[in-house]
Amino acid sequence: MSAPKKVFGIILAGGEGKRLMPLTADRAKPAVPFGGQYRLIDFAISNLINSGLRQIVVLTQYKSHSLDRHISQTWRMSALLDSYVASVPAQQRLGKRWFSGSADAILQSMNLLNDEKPDIVVVIGADHVYRMDFRQMLDAHIESGAKATVAGIRQPLAMASQFGVIDADTETGRIKQFLEKPTDATGLEDSPHEVLASMGNYIFDADALIAAVEADGESPTSGHDMGGDIVPYFVDRGEAGYYDMKQNEVPGSSPRDRSYWRDVGTIDSFYDAHRDLIATLPIFNLYNMEWPIHSQAVNSPPAKFVRDSVGRIGNAIDSIVSLGSVLSGTHLERSVVGPWTLAGGGSTITDSVVFDHVQVGAGSRVHRAILDKNVVLADGATVGVDRERDLARGFTVTDSGITVVGKGVFIDR
Repeated sequence: MSAPKKVFGIILAGGEGKRLMPLTADRAKPAVPFGGQYRLIDFAISNLINSGLRQIVVLTQYKSHSLDRHISQTWRMSALLDSYVASVPAQQRLGKRWFSGSADAILQSMNLLNDEKPDIVVVIGADHVYRMDFRQMLDAHIESGAKATVAGIRQPLAMASQFGVIDADTETGRIKQFLEKPTDATGLEDSPHEVLASMGNYIFDADALIAAVEADGESPTSGHDMGGDIVPYFVDRGEAGYYDMKQNEVPGSSPRDRSYWRDVGTIDSFYDAHRDLIATLPIFNLYNMEWPIHSQAVNSPPAKFVRDSVGRIGNAIDSIVSLGSVLSGTHLERSVVGPWTLAGGGSTITDSVVFDHVQVGAGSRVHRAILDKNVVLADGATVGVDRERDLARGFTVTDSGITVVGKGVFIDR
């Protein structure tokens, strides 16, 4: 029997996340809160841990303090078995410069691979919401003999221009072309109305990855990007395979959420992903205990729902409410509320996402809004009700009408 392969996990978490502003004004995109008590990074790490990986590094760069702190406080593994999740900032080992792309991040962190000497490297992004058993993709990678394997998720043909698209050869299992946001993509052979979009998840033979990023680092014309440069490198050599997420069987998943994957790179997609959580039969189910999404344990009392000072009874409908929150005579509907949110009597929160430590004053109204942490609404204040007024107050309002209020803002009536 041959010895088992040594597998090493790299999570790319250095992105700035400009399209999520103002939520990324003071934090890295993977550190943005999600689903009440989670951070976006928790989905990537949970998938790797649940898949049996025990040596994982998170490459960070942009405004990474809260991300580094979350990883150090939450993801503590047993050193007895040489297990760890470690946050690794840009080290400037190749000169006085920061990461110039995701491939350059790996090149500048080559000491990690030299120290661990893995056989196979799993490289994934840090800011997607999904469940995936990487053991199954790993088995497919080894069986295929490919040097690189790209995970693909089926998406509507009409959305092809939003993704990197895999032109797959179904006979050989190889990638014929890797198309970056094509406007003329063709559908799959077995599903003409769909394309296979790259999930930003890759598996490489370690020696092949090292050779590829080193060659890429010497190219003056490269963008030093994993999807834009490294994957095409392997495609051109006929060494890139693909893995259809449709094959992935995650324990505890239902037909409704089996192949769920969402890139939450924009305010609208971030908002829509929260909507996916709160349905009676959720499109993405946080309550799957066979494949749990882990996060920091919040040392807080349970959420509390009480009458307000004049006896008004509140209610919560189709919503998620996190620990430590107290809602007094509040009407809450189709919303996600983070830890330690306080809402006063007669307040209304509908179709919204509220981060932690938000205070909603008595009689206030929040509608189709995202409130970052420590936002305070005075009694009778409104957000998301009057678009022009929200814009005049300096809030971000998307074309679809979602109002976003940045961290620590006080909103007067």
